[in-house]
Amino acid sequence: MGLVAEDIGPALARERFLGGGSAEGAVRSPILSSWQRCRALGLSPDGCELPYTRELDLEGPLVRAAGPVMDRLEAMFAGRKMNICLADEHGAVLQRRFGDAAMARRLAPIQSVPGFVFAERYGGTNGIGLALAERRLVGIYGAEHFAERSQTNACSAIPVRDLLNGRIEGVLCFGFPYTDADGALDAVIRRAAGVIERRLLEQSSARERALLRAYLDVRSRAPAGVPADGASGVAVGGTGGGRPDDLGASGLDWRDQMILKEKATELISSAQRAAVEVSLPGGRRVTLLSRPVTSSTGVEGVAVEALLPSLRQPLAVPTGTDAAAGLPARQDFLTGVPGAPGVPAPPPAAPSITAPDAATSGLVLVGEPGVGKYAVAARRRLELLSEASTRIGTTLDVGRTARELAETAVPRLADYVTIDLPEAVLRGDEPTDPCKDLRRTVVHGIREDCPFYPEGERVGLKPATPQLRCLTGGETVLEPDLRSATGWISQDPERARRLLAHDLHSLITVPLLARGIVLGIASFYRARDPAPFGDDDRSLARELTTRAAICVDNARRYTREHSMVLALQHSLLPHGFPDQNAVEVAHRYMPAESGVGGDWFDVIPLSGTRVALVVGDVVGHGLHAAATMGRLRTAARNFAELDLPPDEVLTHLDNLVGRLDREECGDDPAAGNTGIIGATCLYAIYDPTSQRCAMARAGHPPPALVRPDGTVTFPDLPAGPPLGLGGLPFETAEFPLAEGSQLVLYTDGLIEDRHRDFDTALEQLRRALAHPNRPPEETCRAVVRAVVPDHPADDIALLVARTHALSPQRIATWELPADPALVSTVRGSVTRRLADWGLEEVGFAAELLLSELVTNAIRYGTGPIGVRLLYDRTLTCEVSDTSSTAPHLRHAATTDEGGRGLFLVAQLAQSWGTRYTADGKVIWAEFALDVPGGRPGAAAPPLAGLSLDDIPAI
Repeated sequence: MGLVAEDIGPALARERFLGGGSAEGAVRSPILSSWQRCRALGLSPDGCELPYTRELDLEGPLVRAAGPVMDRLEAMFAGRKMNICLADEHGAVLQRRFGDAAMARRLAPIQSVPGFVFAERYGGTNGIGLALAERRLVGIYGAEHFAERSQTNACSAIPVRDLLNGRIEGVLCFGFPYTDADGALDAVIRRAAGVIERRLLEQSSARERALLRAYLDVRSRAPAGVPADGASGVAVGGTGGGRPDDLGASGLDWRDQMILKEKATELISSAQRAAVEVSLPGGRRVTLLSRPVTSSTGVEGVAVEALLPSLRQPLAVPTGTDAAAGLPARQDFLTGVPGAPGVPAPPPAAPSITAPDAATSGLVLVGEPGVGKYAVAARRRLELLSEASTRIGTTLDVGRTARELAETAVPRLADYVTIDLPEAVLRGDEPTDPCKDLRRTVVHGIREDCPFYPEGERVGLKPATPQLRCLTGGETVLEPDLRSATGWISQDPERARRLLAHDLHSLITVPLLARGIVLGIASFYRARDPAPFGDDDRSLARELTTRAAICVDNARRYTREHSMVLALQHSLLPHGFPDQNAVEVAHRYMPAESGVGGDWFDVIPLSGTRVALVVGDVVGHGLHAAATMGRLRTAARNFAELDLPPDEVLTHLDNLVGRLDREECGDDPAAGNTGIIGATCLYAIYDPTSQRCAMARAGHPPPALVRPDGTVTFPDLPAGPPLGLGGLPFETAEFPLAEGSQLVLYTDGLIEDRHRDFDTALEQLRRALAHPNRPPEETCRAVVRAVVPDHPADDIALLVARTHALSPQRIATWELPADPALVSTVRGSVTRRLADWGLEEVGFAAELLLSELVTNAIRYGTGPIGVRLLYDRTLTCEVSDTSSTAPHLRHAATTDEGGRGLFLVAQLAQSWGTRYTADGKVIWAEFALDVPGGRPGAAAPPLAGLSLDDIPAI
């Protein structure tokens, strides 16, 4: 039995990997990614040759800052087999220290002599190279090394950064035998790297302190009101004395000082002479003056002073300024420093800036231009994050949210951004494998001719690509220089050539990670800006993407829930309508952009070839509204089966909604439970035999009626309250409908729109319907085109029904008094009429059924008695009387003299029932037909399963 990946160690995993197999899951993700890059580079584990360089900066800031720390580490590990090395940002070893001094004599030069370069592209998977690639603390143990010679060793390595700019200045690495591995070493190396970083920062602070001393020295020697120029700097005199605390003594509060310091930081970063007017709260104005200064040690910087003139005196603007901007002519910093090597002092006629009388001045900031640039960049990063919180996630659309991330990042962070999401995320599902079915969702950049996969195309990732490393590891990957990413270039040379041809030189790839799930990947490219991405840029990209990932996950979950609710809504709506000839129908359902609501419609065949048309609307959106809609639609069909008039159907629905509300809200309506009060409904019944329509509505918009001549009207129906309110009756209105008329039922989402007047919408609907000869399907299309809003805020249900009439030749009626002797006469008339219609095969069953129904009406009802035959898709037999008592189907006992008639009716007919009228009741029964003009199906079995004893004598 073979081993699974989790059961094998690094040594066996490495052997399998080098043999061409998979080591997925057997080693840590950073190690596997490094192995894949080494293989893509063509490195051999038997002999990774490291280049040697003599161009080492052994007197630079990093070595000076690390010197005492290296001494302390050497003393700490005295007597232990510990190899301590310091490398620069390229992986070249600058210093080596040993806990056991004898190690320097026993180890090979590659492990003991400074100058060898341990970058990953030369040495494979090793501590220094992996720390530079991963840009964080790493540990490598034994067989995790790519080179054979390092299999018995272990190491821990961590980048050392310049805290001002976040750039990696070097790497601190501990090497030790594999058997001496100890988790406590991670804490030691972290503390040591932190001390080196603080010492680097102190070196920068020392330079700024030297600049401040130069500024104060010159200012103290200059006479008041006279600008002093000299080799060590320039100062502007004033009554304030020039001390750093003068600004606080000038009456400016901390908010004012923060505004001035922010502007002063920008002036320092620009490294130029300037005079800038700054507006403060309350209409106050302060002038900031920036002048170059040079310390005694040659450190070049900029000092920024604030001039606070009297409110009665105008602001002094020096000559030689841009009149529009109020700024002096801009000068290059290096050529504008008086006393700098090769730079002459300014001529006497050079313009100067003098503080007006009675003005005070104070030092705001002093610093180096580079430091000022970092401060400005940091503030701009904070501004971008603040802006992202309002720009990303404005909608619950996955694709739109991803595009908002790209639009926010370009051009302030990157020149190009691509975002790839799995198909599952775009559908709203949770991805099982983010590397599969990856689709390019967004491409956005400073130019249109982006050399990337186009939007919508499937994205294939090679093993060594930064994007795949990012997805599999779930961590941000920074490639400062794409041109040196030889592993990726060798695997996909054509794509690499296209990217490099567009000057894309730096890349950050960030996983869209939310709730521990990788939802996709965002790639940030830099082209126009020659500076490579740094760790601060990586942190900013990660922060932006994290915020966007939460919004994408919210949008994904909304998409999933919306799809579920929409599927539920469609499952609860009719998928097709029953066969009937009374009306020809077409329909549309359009969900709102903000979510699925509770709009519904139905077509329900009734007895006597009639048909019921229903449209309803449940307030609200979401699962609750859709589920409530399904309950109301089911209830409406059940009440329709009772053959009740429209107003009584609405009364039953009103009672049902009231009960549901009480059940859901409980005894305390203020508890916050969501009820369904506010549902509306329109219920109409059309009779093709009389061509009359009866309808009632409960708070619903009235229908549109299109006459055969093209006249469009909106019948004035009693409105009725919405369902669930109770207390008021519903009223039925009845009117004739000529054959070919169109009855248009709809919900309020069709005509109610906040961007459109109600009367305007009704007029648009009227014009769209004023074409009487169109079939209902074309009418639906015309209404959707002309009336439906571009962005519906509410659901829309539309039902169009064109009426038909049942031909008088297919209707037969008889009326007779309550005389049993006339039953045989009716039977004969029915037989002849069925023969005329060509329905002899159902003649015997129809005669027998009508005999039973007429006999029962004579025996138990009151006259006169009416008999009617309707020949449509089915043969309907109706017997009416003026009694309100209804027959009841039961099993008759052996000794009972009656009770078998309705049993016989139920056996012979396809369906039967009772319909109450204003004058009494109608008992009806239908026979299925298998003749032209009728619905295909088996004819009613004449007497199947019955004996002659079951047939009563008539």
